[in-house]
Amino acid sequence: MRGVVWLVLLFTVAVVAATTLGSNDGLVSIYWSGWRTDLSLNLFVILLVLGCVALAGAVQALHAITSLPGRAQAWRDLRKERAAQAALREALSEHFGARYSRSLKAAARALELQRDNPSLRDDAEFSTLARLLGAASLHRLQDRRRRDEWLAAQPAGSISRADDALRLLTTEWALDDRDVPRARQLLAELPPGLARRTQALRLKLQAARAAGEQLPALHTARLLAKHGAFSELAAQGLLRTLAGEAVDAAHDQEQLRRVWQQFEPEDRRDPLVAARAATRAAALMAALPAEAAQQAEVQAQAEEARQWLRPFWERLDELDAPQRTQLALAFVTLVPGLGAEWLPRLEAALVAHAHDGAVNAAVGHAFAERQLWGKARKPLETAAQATKLPAALRRRCWRRLVALARIEGDEERAARCEQAAAALD
Repeated sequence: MRGVVWLVLLFTVAVVAATTLGSNDGLVSIYWSGWRTDLSLNLFVILLVLGCVALAGAVQALHAITSLPGRAQAWRDLRKERAAQAALREALSEHFGARYSRSLKAAARALELQRDNPSLRDDAEFSTLARLLGAASLHRLQDRRRRDEWLAAQPAGSISRADDALRLLTTEWALDDRDVPRARQLLAELPPGLARRTQALRLKLQAARAAGEQLPALHTARLLAKHGAFSELAAQGLLRTLAGEAVDAAHDQEQLRRVWQQFEPEDRRDPLVAARAATRAAALMAALPAEAAQQAEVQAQAEEARQWLRPFWERLDELDAPQRTQLALAFVTLVPGLGAEWLPRLEAALVAHAHDGAVNAAVGHAFAERQLWGKARKPLETAAQATKLPAALRRRCWRRLVALARIEGDEERAARCEQAAAALD
């Protein structure tokens, strides 16, 4: 197709030239030192065009000859630049291939080639990437001194697109070195946009956990979960773990109350988190002195912890067996001082889950606390014989049955219950 176009253009030029120059009778006379030369106008035009073409060719040839040293230098610089880029790519591939010594050598070669190449000498991004790869390889080789030297050699004031990667990696390395204060300082220095990225939030979560700050870690983990950084199952397990660690870190009831109030509504609606908080409250109350002046305060604290569990007793059908078991374990530890207002709710739960050992254990302890001995025995026996329940909960049920038997004066039954409890130790 291109040949046809050129052929049509050639015919067009020929037709125009024949039409224009065919009837041209003009004459050009040239006078020079007494000589006269007459040329037809057509020949003069042709010679003029050829002269211009020849002059342009001569100028281009002269320019090519004079620019030859510069072009040779540019060619050599291009080869060096390509060699430097190839060394950088080699360092990257060797690093990802876990050949860290080779990656370090390739990064050093790339920096050396950069220094010898004027076009790369001021390329801050190239320098940052090369030093980052070398430092990352040294970090993998556990050579922290040389790693820091590589990073310190980065020219001050240079700005490149790789600076974000440098900040995040140095923070990650500080966490790997167990240098939590340094990691937190680097996190505080991150620009706002970079600090909101998923990797930065992951590092913030690690730093908070390493520093023992459970609540900030919990808030960061929830933010990561909203961003889809974890699967749904992993996020749920992580959030429960962090909430449990925050609860266990409370050293008194007031601190535990503040932790519970700072939880997100999603955390307070988790039965396992609520059960762990209630169990921690019971442990803190058990460690208090038993003076009479503190009994009212202890009872108030116990009722407050029971209120954390109350919503779950109203929707037991939505909980699975492990959740009901943990709920029962927590409730049993808070049974002392239980008010009569709990009895209708517990009786309804027992009717709805008559064959659930955990529910029987909690209701049986509640009846026994309210001195309803006749009602308490059957649920306690059912729970004590439920082999799927934790041994600690079954042991509590047997010991409560021992107390009931002795109240009724049945020492033989008390002895049997004692033996059953001892068998679970």
